[in-house]
Amino acid sequence: MSQCAVVNYSEDPGSVELREVKIPSPDPNDVIIEVGAVGVCGSDIHQWHSSHSWPVNYPVVLGHEFGGRLHKLGENVEGWNVDDAVVSETAAIINADSPMSRTGLYNLDKDRKGFGYGVNGAMTQFVKVPSRCLHRIPEGVSIEKAALTEPCCVAYNAVINNASIKPGDRVLVLGPGPIGILCGVFSKFSGAETAIVGLESDSSRLEVARQGYELKTLTEGVNEWAYEIDGLGVDVVVDAAGVSESLKLAIELVRPNGTIVKVGWGPEPINFSLDPIVQKNVRLQGSFSHNWPVWEKVLHLMGTGVLDVGPLIGVKMELNQWEYAFNQMHEGKVVKSVLFPVK
Repeated sequence: MSQCAVVNYSEDPGSVELREVKIPSPDPNDVIIEVGAVGVCGSDIHQWHSSHSWPVNYPVVLGHEFGGRLHKLGENVEGWNVDDAVVSETAAIINADSPMSRTGLYNLDKDRKGFGYGVNGAMTQFVKVPSRCLHRIPEGVSIEKAALTEPCCVAYNAVINNASIKPGDRVLVLGPGPIGILCGVFSKFSGAETAIVGLESDSSRLEVARQGYELKTLTEGVNEWAYEIDGLGVDVVVDAAGVSESLKLAIELVRPNGTIVKVGWGPEPINFSLDPIVQKNVRLQGSFSHNWPVWEKVLHLMGTGVLDVGPLIGVKMELNQWEYAFNQMHEGKVVKSVLFPVK
C-alpha cells in the first residue's frame, strides 16, 4: 500500500514534490506513528532550495518535527500501546556503541542520521520510528503544539545547556525565525535581559516575538542597545541566523570574556578575521540538536503551561498545500507553518 508524501528527490533546486511512497512496516524495535501534525523547519526549505550544507539521502520524505498516535508496534517494543499520543526525537539512526552515544550525547554521534534527510521523515501519514525516540505528549497539550517540541529542544539546548546564561545577563539573539524566538524565550526564562534582532522585512515575525512572548525586538539601534550599560557589549550573543554577517556582528557586539552560541546554519565562507575572538577572550560555542533529557524538560514545560508554542503557528495547511506553507515561512510572513496529513 502507498501513501502521499512530500519528497525531496534530488539535489537540484526546487526538487520537492508530492509523491506516492510505500507505507512502512515496523521492524522489531520500531513503531509506526500515524502523523497528526508536522512542522515545517527552515532545513526543509533549505533542502527545497538546495541551499543546505549537510548530506541528504535522496529521495527522502521531508519532515522531522512531528507528533501523532502509535499505529503499529514492533514485536520487541514494550511499554507502549497503540493509540498512545507521542512525539519523536530526530536521531533516527545512531551507533549505540559510539563514545558519544554511550555518554548520552548521541546527537553528536558521527554516524547519526535524522528524519527528513537521512531517512524518510513525517510529511506523510505513517512514519517508522525507533521506539527509543518516543516521548509521551503530556495531558492537555495538543498534537499540533507537541509537533513543535523539536525546535523548542534545539533552542533549549542552545540557551540552557550551551550558553550558560545567568540571571541579570544581557543577551542578544540574531534572527527572528522559530529558533531565534524560542532562544529568546528560554533566555528570558533564565532571567536575562533579552533582545531579538531582525530586519525590516522580518516585521511579521518580530511582531510575534513582541506580542506573543513580550520580547524586546530591534531592527535598528542594535549597537546602542548592546553597549548602553558599560560600553563593553552583551554577555551572550545567540546567532540563530547563520549567515556570515551575523557571526561578524556577534563578534563585534559580545563583551570581552563573553559567549557566542552559533545555532544557525550557513554554508558560505565567513571572509573575515577571527582574531577579535582571541583578543576579547570570547568563547565561540556551536550547538547542535538535542537528546533525551532535553526532550523531557521541554515536554514538562509544555505540560505545565509555562511554554506555549501557539503564538509561533501562523499557517495550518493540509499536506497537498506544502508549497504555500513553505513559501509563507521562506518569505518571513509567518514564524511557523504546520502541515496535516490527509486521512
